[in-house]
Amino acid sequence: MNHQSYPKPSYAQKLKIAVHYILPQLALTQIAGWFAEKKWGVVTHSIINLFAKFYEINLSEAEKEKPQDYASFNEFFIRPLKADARPIIEEQNALCFPADGKVSQLGQIKDNQLLQAKGHNFTLETLLANDNELVEKFRDGDFITTYLSPQDYHRVHMPCDGVLRKMIYVPGELFSVNPFLAEHIPNLFARNERVICEFDTEFGSMVQILVGATITASMSTVWAGVINPPRSKEVKVWEYATEGEEAISLKKGQEMGAFRLGSTVINLFPQYKIELEKTLEAGSVTRMGKQLGTQL
Repeated sequence: MNHQSYPKPSYAQKLKIAVHYILPQLALTQIAGWFAEKKWGVVTHSIINLFAKFYEINLSEAEKEKPQDYASFNEFFIRPLKADARPIIEEQNALCFPADGKVSQLGQIKDNQLLQAKGHNFTLETLLANDNELVEKFRDGDFITTYLSPQDYHRVHMPCDGVLRKMIYVPGELFSVNPFLAEHIPNLFARNERVICEFDTEFGSMVQILVGATITASMSTVWAGVINPPRSKEVKVWEYATEGEEAISLKKGQEMGAFRLGSTVINLFPQYKIELEKTLEAGSVTRMGKQLGTQL
């Protein structure tokens, strides 16, 4: 686990942090969602073109390579890639990254504590909305947090074969989840809105969590569609059949969800069941389909 130390924030950085506490997060997110769905023809295409150039997005990887091929900004933002753009590692015991981005943190869950950044831990209980059964499954297990920046591909895929057991929507804040704020806002990922998905796998339970953020207008899954909006004020739980025709079974590398604008994915694994790649550290670039770890 990365133990890099960070300097104390300067006055300007403290001001930047304070601004995020007072921003009208929901209003900004709703406005962004409204804007991203608009179909303004040449205006939309110009915005997409500017965005792609500013963030150096490689549109040649996408199924639709030209800004004018997209009717809305959201359609562009969750653009599917060409079938061969992200090869999935084929070894049977290998797990693959669920998303493009960068590793925020990773390592062992110490009892019930996960590392957010140097000096900031958060608990399984708060992350998993006090679902005690889930908490016990991942105590002393392993985790990895992947940050998706605006330039990244924003569909989320399965790191391994899995059968969906449970989905939990947790209302919360909409703080930005960029690395700077992860270093300075306590319990960031456990405070933000999120969708928790539990899967049965060959090595036991695996959780994949989609974490919302400022301007992340919505999150979706392939089995339920858009989860938010509308935004519930209460925790909502869906349980699924794991056998028979109604079971939702997804293969390694198969799409499971998407963000409408960027955010973070957190994966939890049981103790002694997988080994994360030894070369990974905070800041490592991730590419969906590349090797995340190995099933033990």
